[in-house]
Amino acid sequence: MDAAAGAGAETRTSTSGSARTGAETGARGGCGCGDCPDGARTGHRQAVAAFLALREGFAAGCGVPAALAHSAGAARQWISDELAQSARTVAERAAAEGRARRETLWRRTPLVLWGAVAVLLIGQALTAIGAGWTDARTAALAAAVVLAALLTALAWRHRAHGGLLAPVTGADSRLSTSRTVAAAWLLPVVWAVLMFAARLALAPDADERRRLLAGLGLARGAGLLTVVALACAAAAVAARLVSVRLAAGRQQKVPAEFPRAGDLLTDDAGRGSFADAQYVLLNAVAVAFAAVRLGTEPDRLPDLPWGLVALAAVSAATYLAGKYAEGARPVVLSVVRAREIGGLDGPVRTGDDIEIRGSGFVPPGAQPPHRLARTVVRIGDVDVHVPLVPVPGGFANPADGTLVVPVPADVEPGRAEVRVITAAGVESAAYPLFIQE
Repeated sequence: MDAAAGAGAETRTSTSGSARTGAETGARGGCGCGDCPDGARTGHRQAVAAFLALREGFAAGCGVPAALAHSAGAARQWISDELAQSARTVAERAAAEGRARRETLWRRTPLVLWGAVAVLLIGQALTAIGAGWTDARTAALAAAVVLAALLTALAWRHRAHGGLLAPVTGADSRLSTSRTVAAAWLLPVVWAVLMFAARLALAPDADERRRLLAGLGLARGAGLLTVVALACAAAAVAARLVSVRLAAGRQQKVPAEFPRAGDLLTDDAGRGSFADAQYVLLNAVAVAFAAVRLGTEPDRLPDLPWGLVALAAVSAATYLAGKYAEGARPVVLSVVRAREIGGLDGPVRTGDDIEIRGSGFVPPGAQPPHRLARTVVRIGDVDVHVPLVPVPGGFANPADGTLVVPVPADVEPGRAEVRVITAAGVESAAYPLFIQE
């Protein structure tokens, strides 16, 4: 019996050593220097693979040293520390990949911008066959060149923050839906105004200039002006709304490692967001409609129907309502003594595990393990880090609705207050707990 137990402990110790070695090798293996995009991407993938192998091994009951196997609490804390350390390696590799992605994006931005100018030139040259080259084609090409130069300068100025993504990226390192929609309206409008300016400069007589100026009249572009104003106002109101709610502790925001295109259609947790998706899709259709109108009538601003303007207003209002409704501070509903199967019922004492029930303990975007490891429960004046409890495919603790933590010996018996501090740094209201001597 003792020999079998010793063999099992030795096996667990050996497995733990292998898992740690695999984690270290995975983090270092291949081109994982972080100085080049391929190396950063490879290093991140290897670190993730090593962490998953370590977590699944612990979830299967392997890897706990023999000296800790007799104590469930000590083994749980050791596993949590091992996983937290491996998760920090994953986070460092993810940050390196984010920096490499931003560098790659800045280097590709001029190619994309001037490639688009070249495509416009080729398209105009092909369509000019037979019809001849006109001043309108020259003005459109000149406006595209000026706009591409301005955007290239802007991308170079913000090259350390993703180039052209910097103005449409929020403080949480995610693409901002409202800013992106506003930019989608502003860019073609700026190009159209530059084109009209070039055509005015090339106009042969006063009658042609008056005709072009009439195309810029308010009566003609009132719908377009209204939609652009709605998009810019929605971006400003959304930014102010989020900042005020964060300062008041009514919303939780966890930063991302780097911006992704999916941020435009999802919430911070990567789940599909109706408010964001309808706002992007409706405005994408409206921008396409305006582009078609400008292409068919290049002598005047596109006149958007007021029905389309009303749809844009409803979409913006729905988006802002969704921003106001999302997120909430953590709420503790009850605290009970956690009892193992076969254990006796009784009051809470130091050394016991308590189960905290409520909501909002894992805010959107805090699902990565290095974020989960930052969840803290404050019992009286003692901060208790919530241990990571692995299960196949994820973690049983912490969860969004429940947290299980031990009551440390430093907590004085008597009445104490329990608070939850999430990975976003938001603290819940106090909940009373009586600890028996």
